[in-house]
Amino acid sequence: MMDRHIARYRPVHAPPAWQRVEAEVKATVAAALPDTTYRARDLLTALTRLAVFADHHGHPADARRWLDEAVVEHFTATALTGISEASRANYRARLNAIRTAAFGPRRPGRVPLSGSRASEPYSRAHKGALWAWAAGQPTEELRRGARVLLALGLGCGLDSPEVIPLRGHDVRVLADGACVVAVRGRRARLVLCSRPYEHALAEAARNAGTGWLFRPGSHTRGTNTVTNFTARTTPDSRVPRLVMGRCRATWIVERMDVPVPIPVLLAAAGLDSLHALSRFLPHLRGTSPDAAAAILREMP
Repeated sequence: MMDRHIARYRPVHAPPAWQRVEAEVKATVAAALPDTTYRARDLLTALTRLAVFADHHGHPADARRWLDEAVVEHFTATALTGISEASRANYRARLNAIRTAAFGPRRPGRVPLSGSRASEPYSRAHKGALWAWAAGQPTEELRRGARVLLALGLGCGLDSPEVIPLRGHDVRVLADGACVVAVRGRRARLVLCSRPYEHALAEAARNAGTGWLFRPGSHTRGTNTVTNFTARTTPDSRVPRLVMGRCRATWIVERMDVPVPIPVLLAAAGLDSLHALSRFLPHLRGTSPDAAAAILREMP
């Protein structure tokens, strides 16, 4: 009875990612042995949202990876905006219950977030290839949308939940051509766009007016607005997939490499602790022993 209920489950307005995560979601919830159909639906709903979030951030369809504590915390902090802290805690409790029931209280080692594709920055060559890919999309709507996502991700360090509510007037173009983005939501802040993406962002703001900055012609907004758009783009096997989490990781790592002073970086990224930067450390450029010695010796 319970197995049939789980097998028949399908989320309302299922996003394209559902096809990639469906089997793993259902198998994991079945392994958690929910005792009522109501409990099964609660667990299915929570794990589906986490799975779609993880898919968007480049994680494989692996529930152990989805349910890693760091991934769950990232999900509840960034994907569940607009709901109360109690509701976020409820989601966290359901996901922790699935992890414990399906995989046991003592798992054979955590899957570190630092090893995830979501934290792996794009290379310089990848960035150029993605920009060319955006320009080569078959329709003007797809070309504009892809360019806006790259400008906001690679140029401003924004993730999907921050892109979706932006309006054209949230971008201010200064006299020297600089673009300042007023980010909305829980991590509200001002972000200065990096120079290579200023023109594309200013053009998008002019086209949007007071409407949506990303996909100004759309009439509805939802958590899947970005992923539904990227699913409609034409892929190129020579170009990595456009994932906003990786764009943001690229933006952060590039500024850690400069380096930008830590308080400035935390404020611009909308972060409130150094812990949030730890998963990016494996991707920083190395420094030779001689260069490191010279730097340390010259410190005041």
